[in-house]
Amino acid sequence: MSPAHPWMPCSPCGDGCVDRAAPTVGAVRLAARVVAALTVLSAGVLVAPLALACRGRSREAVLRRWFRALVRAFGARLAVVGGPVFQATPGRGVLVVSNHVSWLDELAIDAVQPIRLVAKREIRDWPVLGRVITAARTVYLDRERLSRLPGTVAELASALRDGAAVGIHAEGTTWCGLASGRYRPALFQSALDAGVPVRPVVLRYLAGGESTSRAAFVGTDTLVGSLLRVLRLRGLVVEVHVLDEIAPGRAADRRELAGLAQWASERALYGDVLVPIQRVHGTGPRTGARRATTPAPGASLVDVPPARRRRAAARR
Repeated sequence: MSPAHPWMPCSPCGDGCVDRAAPTVGAVRLAARVVAALTVLSAGVLVAPLALACRGRSREAVLRRWFRALVRAFGARLAVVGGPVFQATPGRGVLVVSNHVSWLDELAIDAVQPIRLVAKREIRDWPVLGRVITAARTVYLDRERLSRLPGTVAELASALRDGAAVGIHAEGTTWCGLASGRYRPALFQSALDAGVPVRPVVLRYLAGGESTSRAAFVGTDTLVGSLLRVLRLRGLVVEVHVLDEIAPGRAADRRELAGLAQWASERALYGDVLVPIQRVHGTGPRTGARRATTPAPGASLVDVPPARRRRAAARR
């Protein structure tokens, strides 16, 4: 299917990116996880109206506990690296910017701190899960209609001025987790308009201590198929890296702000090894890696082998 417009986010990640060799659980464990996941999901029917009836910290506590229970029910362990929450100053707005790998992203982020996420409008129609994500005051974005984008930016800026933590997936679509895409600058304008900091957040999925793409929601995946693949995965850990804030005034415009957030995120993912974006999935020449300490125009840290990532991490 061709994109609705030339600026529609797209990713080269597809079915071939998904790790098929990751360790899986047996039939009995899988059945137990299915029962647990269905039980917690069903509880969401009660959680949604309860969350809507609560305010402030009470709503946040209800949602956080439910999302943490749901992450655990799917057989995943949550590991938070960095600050315990996204807002350094309670009551001050912050734009939380993360990479995008899976439907699990939203659950993991809200399990750390329930925030107002920007999500594609299709999520609203997901059974049960869509209702609870909506109860978390999610802002839905119609990616096919550019004419609605200024209104979305204005809505986010208003929420940020009111002291909310608002989250966006800056790539605009999912990648496999072993590669990453360019951060789209449009929604960064809301942070500039509201005069609030940007908080980069990195999501990593590991199995057996190594990065895995098995949790990715890419290619021809259906929601049910992806849910079952995650339920079968043994030893899944979802790491949420809460990075340092980018203070207001650091960037002159939204493109520079997006570049700063992307650079910080990719340093957390891949260390200081810079690989040109053309290397993703063999779509360009293998030009060799080089080191860099400041972002180069159009550069991206992508598709770095796990062994090289470990060596880079050991140097930091």
